[in-house]
Amino acid sequence: MNTRRTTTPKSVQASRLNRRDFLIRGGLMGAGALSLPALLAACGSDSGSTSDTVGGGGGDSSLFFENWPDYMDEETIDLFQTASGVSMKYTEAFNDNNEYFAKIQPAMSKGNAIDPDILAPTFWMAARLLQLGWVQKLPKADIPNFAYLRDDLRGQSWDKNDEYHLPYQSGIAGIAYNSKITGRDLKSVSDLFDPAFKGKIGMLTEMRDTIGLILMGEGKKIADITTFDQASVAFDKLGKAKSEGQIRSFTGNDYVDDLSAGNFAACVAWSGDVLQLSKDNPDVKFIVPEEGGTSWYDTMVWMKGSENGDAVAKWMNFLYDPVNAARLTAYVQYISPVKGVQDELVNMGGDNAKLAEDPLLFPDTATFSRLQSWGALVEEEEAKFDEAFASVTGA
Repeated sequence: MNTRRTTTPKSVQASRLNRRDFLIRGGLMGAGALSLPALLAACGSDSGSTSDTVGGGGGDSSLFFENWPDYMDEETIDLFQTASGVSMKYTEAFNDNNEYFAKIQPAMSKGNAIDPDILAPTFWMAARLLQLGWVQKLPKADIPNFAYLRDDLRGQSWDKNDEYHLPYQSGIAGIAYNSKITGRDLKSVSDLFDPAFKGKIGMLTEMRDTIGLILMGEGKKIADITTFDQASVAFDKLGKAKSEGQIRSFTGNDYVDDLSAGNFAACVAWSGDVLQLSKDNPDVKFIVPEEGGTSWYDTMVWMKGSENGDAVAKWMNFLYDPVNAARLTAYVQYISPVKGVQDELVNMGGDNAKLAEDPLLFPDTATFSRLQSWGALVEEEEAKFDEAFASVTGA
């Protein structure tokens, strides 16, 4: 099962879950929907299941955003409704890219609209929705804060003119390790295959991050990978490592417990999780390997059939105000796609100002230069990747 997190790590049970707690990407069924916060439920939100009905809502005075679990602070929605006059329905029933795709496919493939106006799929799924013609151009003329979009997120290969999406949050996959167990600092993807760590290596059930890092370790550029044959070397290396006992297990992001406890010497990991964990356990460290790390982002798309363009523009413009974006960053602690957030966190003071100094939230130019992102895969090749990965992981 490909998950970001399926259980609450013991080391962070006292803190709130984040969006990655329920991110499942491999085409398998994911965790059930998380119930909404009480405030949002009081505003009339429900589980937000989609339907075959045509029409995206009740006009420009209303908006329906379906998002990942615990990926939005309540204050931002409340402030938006007050400032805009838009009645916003916000639900958290988007738990899995492929599962959600299967849920909306019957309606969208018939040319019918789904209930939500906006979704925030991971970029590769957004590219798939665009290929199928299921999203519409954003009303960019009415979103002046679009100008705050980070430069490195502009001009993606699947939407070169930034017409169909606006990034919501981003993050990094690299290597986390327990220095107490490794006895040395790690630097390279090759460290994951060091026989000294046999039986103490963790790999993610997120195919793109695990296979992506291995491919970079082999000198490949993952943005150029369009077929399974081009990536087969990574699957072979992963399969060999598993059969030889190098890999202890494939996990969602419950890897943090094994990492903290010393069951894992090292593992493929996400920056946001290690940021939280390292505060409690200074032996745990995160690196972007010398060969590079994977960069992912979830991105807002306006679904075809929705007629709430004015409300969509108001919401996206509000969210891209650096002040509002900084509030969201303080809550989710992923890398904001919005310029100016670092300065606004400083202005907020206290613990939020400390976040502004964290290199996992604000990587330097050298780190950004080592990050790579996958391009879009056609559906036939995607299926080959998923099948091969499942055969290795035993999913």
